[in-house]
Amino acid sequence: MALKIRLSRVGAKRQPSYRLVVTDSRAPRDGRFIEKVGTHNPRVARDHKEWLVLKAERIKHWMSVGALPTERAQRLLSTAGITQMPTIHPQTKQDKPRAKTQERMRAAEEMAKAAAEAAAAAGAAS
Repeated sequence: MALKIRLSRVGAKRQPSYRLVVTDSRAPRDGRFIEKVGTHNPRVARDHKEWLVLKAERIKHWMSVGALPTERAQRLLSTAGITQMPTIHPQTKQDKPRAKTQERMRAAEEMAKAAAEAAAAAGAAS
């Protein structure tokens, strides 16, 4: 059984509140869970005591047994000093401009370079 520490949404419509739960990875997001290990209320200020309430000992226990936090849960746990901040992976080519745009950018750079060289040559000739 693959254990996960993840957020489970509770609260009314447009008033989200989350439980930090230990669950089987196959269980639904808001469904069955093994143990509730904390709460997160994003509607209050970060310095408010109810923004993040954790049972640190239980979280450490479950992580020692093999439970892995999801990326969002790991970010919350890192604010409490339980884990490290998750690494941000570099984007694939989807974050880069398309091929024609890259060609235009290269052409503009070459034209700017040629104009700079011509200005330098004209300045040296005078």
